[in-house]
Amino acid sequence: MKMRHELTYAAPLDEVYAMLADPAFREKVGKAQDVARVEVSVTEEAGGLTLVNDQDQNTAGLPSIAKKIVGDTTRAVITERWSGQDSATVEIAVPGKPTSAKGTITLNGSGDTTTETIELEVTVKVPLIGGKLEGVMAENIKSGYDVEHGVGAAWLAGER
Repeated sequence: MKMRHELTYAAPLDEVYAMLADPAFREKVGKAQDVARVEVSVTEEAGGLTLVNDQDQNTAGLPSIAKKIVGDTTRAVITERWSGQDSATVEIAVPGKPTSAKGTITLNGSGDTTTETIELEVTVKVPLIGGKLEGVMAENIKSGYDVEHGVGAAWLAGER
């Protein structure tokens, strides 16, 4: 299932990129998302960086069929490979589960405004109900990005 989500920040592209590359920001987002555990690492590379966000997510609120597959908590490893300040590949892996998401993140700056566009292919390999669960996973991912956006808007306004 294809998923696209756009978020707009009232800040220039370089400030949004710096925020997204800051482990302290990602840890604050994890707390706002009520994850059980979050560990963030950043590795600087020529022209960019790799950010790994390894977390245990609570599954409260998921449909019972989804909870049967993932349990009360599930581990998600989100890897972003930024080739510069305006684009990254992203992969969301759920070790030991038949779910994943892969795609891109693009930052488009125009003056004091930056739009973040997330485009993912969400996959759940479960016979008969995989398509329905892909929809649930896509909505859960969008909700997570919405929380990140709220924390990000406050962060860019100086609330750290």
